[in-house]
Amino acid sequence: MSVTYDFRGKTAFVTGASSGMGLATARAFAASGAAVGLADIDAGAVEAAAQELTDAGHQALALVCDVTDEDQVAAAVDRTVQAFGRLDAAFNNAGIMPPPTDAADENADQFDRVQAVNLRGIWASMKHQLRHMRAQGSGAIVNCSSLGGLVGNPGRAAYHASKHGVIGLTKSAALEYGPRGIRINAICPGTIHTPMVDTMIAAGELDRGQAEKGQAIDRLGTPEEIAQAVLWLCSPGAGYVTGIALPVDGGYTAQ
Repeated sequence: MSVTYDFRGKTAFVTGASSGMGLATARAFAASGAAVGLADIDAGAVEAAAQELTDAGHQALALVCDVTDEDQVAAAVDRTVQAFGRLDAAFNNAGIMPPPTDAADENADQFDRVQAVNLRGIWASMKHQLRHMRAQGSGAIVNCSSLGGLVGNPGRAAYHASKHGVIGLTKSAALEYGPRGIRINAICPGTIHTPMVDTMIAAGELDRGQAEKGQAIDRLGTPEEIAQAVLWLCSPGAGYVTGIALPVDGGYTAQ
């Protein structure tokens, strides 16, 4: 069975949109009728992603954006609204994962970089999206946390700190903006078959077999499965859902 959504006449904004979960979500929004602003630090990749969508007859805008720079984030959100007239949905997905590091050995620069992308980048994105949605009196935001926002893992202290922070940010903003017609949720992906995960497997930082065995559904998730969860959270079908951290992890956090 294929689940479809109707986002015709709506505008979506996606960060980390040039590959993996971000690209899959941008494609899903476009296929459902939305105009999409695609933001990513990789200029060539995000321009190719937007071109793919426009070649298929969709409305798409490539936005080169480093989410650690609030001015760039504000400009990307503003350009999306200027191009398409409104902002209805957002998936704040841009993130990084450093190599596993003993907590006693991690340097401050690496810790700060992880927080800058994974937490402050989502804070800045949400802040400037809310400014437009507040004026509209409507909108839905999904922030990308991780199963690492719900549990801990050895060697991943900085990453898990950032992802736990995303959930706290999401819950507080959801309580603040629910009365104003704006829903804000977090999604917590498990191990998803993305280019980042492929790189981790190739570097010996992740054992695919162990990852698959560590959950009830013994396979990696797909970016398209994350996209479907994001679209549901942004759709009227989730109209009474706000402030949650939704695991999409094959049952990893059910253990």
